[in-house]
Amino acid sequence: MFSGIVEEVGRVKQVERRAGLTVLEVEARTVLEGTRVGDSLAVNGVCLTVTAFTPHSFTVELAPETLRRTNLGRLEVGAPVNLERSLAVGDRIGGHFVQGHVDDVGTVKDQWQDGESVMMAFTAPERVHRYIVPKGFIAVDGVSLTVVERLPDGFSVAFIPHTLAHTIAGTYRVGTVVNLEADILGKYVEQFLTATRYATSLPHNSES
Repeated sequence: MFSGIVEEVGRVKQVERRAGLTVLEVEARTVLEGTRVGDSLAVNGVCLTVTAFTPHSFTVELAPETLRRTNLGRLEVGAPVNLERSLAVGDRIGGHFVQGHVDDVGTVKDQWQDGESVMMAFTAPERVHRYIVPKGFIAVDGVSLTVVERLPDGFSVAFIPHTLAHTIAGTYRVGTVVNLEADILGKYVEQFLTATRYATSLPHNSES
């Protein structure tokens, strides 16, 4: 579990693509503090298991499903990535509960200046769009953001200068592919309502 507050921007040091597995080595500093093999780190919002590390980098393995569902398969050597360690009990939650289980990818559709902030519009596939509500939460490449507006095919958010400077959002351009994770609360509400409707539709036995 994560909070969507990026701790640092790392850089891809090495990419090894095998037939059924991709191995990433990422240069980092802050997220290596206290990290051990087997711990979880979020890379662009994707929860991954650390399989090895050095004083200046860590290694993770990407399964085919991860490559299909996220933008990590597009990473090349030198690419910047958002990094966050998993939450510890007692940590302050600065963003919202982010699982690190990316639902799908979207793309930057438009961006424009709004005072000192930058507004961006993103496309979102139906599996994500259905959970988007104005002023609700959305994780974009692991960054906890507030939805400004729900659009017919996506949503818009506002990036303050600090976020642009301390995450990879400052590199976004129209067409950039991003990882999207909808707020887990919406998923549970939908599941509960679906189960309730199913239960109430079942015939009830009555005693004669």
